[in-house]
Amino acid sequence: MAKLEKKKEIVEGLAERFSRSQIVIVTDYRGLSVSEISELRRRLREAGIEYKVVKNTLAGLAAARAGKSALPQLLKGPVALAFGYEEVAQPAKALLDWQKSSETPLSIRGGLLGERLLSAEEVQDLATLPSREELLAKLTGAMQAPIYGLVSVLGNSLRALTWMLQTRIQQLEGG
Repeated sequence: MAKLEKKKEIVEGLAERFSRSQIVIVTDYRGLSVSEISELRRRLREAGIEYKVVKNTLAGLAAARAGKSALPQLLKGPVALAFGYEEVAQPAKALLDWQKSSETPLSIRGGLLGERLLSAEEVQDLATLPSREELLAKLTGAMQAPIYGLVSVLGNSLRALTWMLQTRIQQLEGG
């Protein structure tokens, strides 16, 4: 009886995470030691990402409960899920950084972005996207460029008008 209650609690917790997450990335953690998984969890937690080793059956039930019916396609063999709650590209970047810096390989199987299933290649592509802050800075710069151009043109016109008026004043005074 206690085992069934524990499983229900796990499914409810996972369903809540699925509902809150912007993206879920499915990884195969085989080959990682307990200390490596702990280190990976710590790094991901610092980036605002939760990393959970899950049982496929329970994760499938939780995904269905949260309306993420496409996810069970990726749940084969030992898996761990990275839940990203804020910026969509951040979990992919953090996992790829771990892959590059770690001696033990971490295999990314795919992910779920909203209702859309992502392949492992699409998750890697997502990691190459600029951050939200970078995109906002580029957008702000693009919006400010025409304004700076207008100010420059108006400033040049005023300088030309001032020069012309001063020249005319000198002509009238001297002449």
